[in-house]
Amino acid sequence: MGEYNRTLDELRAFAVLSWPRELLNQLAKTIPLYRLLSTQDKFLSLLKLNAEDDPFSWLELLSASGMEGNLFLKHLMLLSDLGGEALNKLTPLEKYFPDGVIAFNWQGKDYRYTMTKALGKTSLTNGSLKVDGKSLILPSENTPTIKKIPRDLTGKAKDVAVLIMFAGLSTNVSSSFSEEVREKAVIGKYLSNPEGLDLFVKQNYIRVNRQITGANSNSLGQIAQDYVLQKLSERLGTSWTFRRDGTVPRISHNDRDLTTFDVVAKSPSGKYFAIEVSFQVTTNSVIERKAGQAQARQALLKKQGHNICYVLDGAGNINVRKNAVGTICRYSDCTVAFSEAEIAHLATFMQTQA
Repeated sequence: MGEYNRTLDELRAFAVLSWPRELLNQLAKTIPLYRLLSTQDKFLSLLKLNAEDDPFSWLELLSASGMEGNLFLKHLMLLSDLGGEALNKLTPLEKYFPDGVIAFNWQGKDYRYTMTKALGKTSLTNGSLKVDGKSLILPSENTPTIKKIPRDLTGKAKDVAVLIMFAGLSTNVSSSFSEEVREKAVIGKYLSNPEGLDLFVKQNYIRVNRQITGANSNSLGQIAQDYVLQKLSERLGTSWTFRRDGTVPRISHNDRDLTTFDVVAKSPSGKYFAIEVSFQVTTNSVIERKAGQAQARQALLKKQGHNICYVLDGAGNINVRKNAVGTICRYSDCTVAFSEAEIAHLATFMQTQA
């Protein structure tokens, strides 16, 4: 179609299907969600690198990796679908494991692990295991209590990690032990088995991804909008004005209320650019709504001498919502992907039209 108003196929050439590492690393400092996303690869590599002759060498690898023990445990809980609520229902664990010993067979050999802290009436909730949101935030001057969390996996957190790894492989567990938990607590059999682990992760990816991002779709959208606004303002300078969830004078979808756009930019000459942002790893209906409004919004803005632009990316958009994204591309003055280089391309378009 053109240098700026691209087709879906042209947009795909610049696509970013997962959150940019720069943004993940920045957000991971203050938001637990992004710590999980940004450390997912590191977590999986620790399991893959486990020594073939030692089912517990991941403990040494974890200690040397610099990853906090509670963060590693949270990854285990997400991958196995065993949260604090489910684990807490199992206490006291001695009911199922005589003398607190988890005996299991791994790669043809028998092993025993004796729990020390996760016994009796001790709590195994997310808070007590230090895997709640507050505990997963990186330490700062404003969160002094977080600094007390051990970097290594210790105490009942270590016991629970071993439980999640090997309870499903146990040879001494009581028949009354939850069958559902037993089916989930099998991650240990994939240690030092990259192909098996990749398949297991693939089979559980959609569920895990929803656990991580499902309740945060609104905040994810706001963060994506802030990122676009920040990069544009850095490129275009202080002579431009920007507003998230902004409006454009005399642009209304109902002749009563001004229409709100994700980001609104105003050039030094007074020209407006309405910018809609959508980054979806999983699918939802937001992009369908944007597509349904695209033609009317472009017509309204064009009539007043303004432009509408879109920043569109993520596997849920590019690979799944093809018809919707194609419609948006058709009624967009400039469509770019979600990367710093692409946002710079958008800034160039805005300068040429200002």
